[in-house]
Amino acid sequence: MKKDIVIDTFPLLITSSPETREWLLNIATEHDYPSGRAVLMEDAWGNAVYFIVSGWVKVRRTHGEESFTIAILGPGDFFGEMAVLDESPRSTDVVSLSKVKLLSVSRESFLQILFQDSHLHHRMLQLMVGRIRQINLRLQMRLSPPAVKLAHILVSLTDSYSQESEQVQKIFNIPLKDLAEVTEISLEETTKIMEKLAEKEWIKIDTANNTINLINYTQLAVLASKI
Repeated sequence: MKKDIVIDTFPLLITSSPETREWLLNIATEHDYPSGRAVLMEDAWGNAVYFIVSGWVKVRRTHGEESFTIAILGPGDFFGEMAVLDESPRSTDVVSLSKVKLLSVSRESFLQILFQDSHLHHRMLQLMVGRIRQINLRLQMRLSPPAVKLAHILVSLTDSYSQESEQVQKIFNIPLKDLAEVTEISLEETTKIMEKLAEKEWIKIDTANNTINLINYTQLAVLASKI
């Protein structure tokens, strides 16, 4: 039920007015998807902005018959905003990695409230600049050792999506193939590094809860900083 969704916990909406948050919640459409389902196809970009209430998704870029993961998004994040703003066609789609609950706001409604609420407008610019900085950092890291690149991805996902109240920081147990593609290293390298991190007790894979537990976040952050 939408009434159970605390919409002001979304980073994009945290500075917007209570009226904006209430209005968006009232007009938003709910979507529930099982794991492995395409939640946004390439021909649907630009129709709406999507907010992830719960669960995890991957953004895939397609090229001919092949596709590869370019981003992992978790609870509280959003997608579809750039296509809404520039109306350009996309060669990407979004696929659920777990059970996912989404809220969608139509392009027309989102643009209307975006330019009515200056705080929302400013916050969106901040988050989009942050995404660009992350892309630039990943470009700088292309020549970094695979372990450093993988540590950077794990730390970035943890910083964005881990629950602060938990004693041990946890993120979704991302499939190794997707983790490898996002990190831009081979699946073999990813598998070996994850095994090594587990041996060193920096991480622990909790298969029962399908999470990666970052037992030694500090050491991972140190490794990630060695660009």
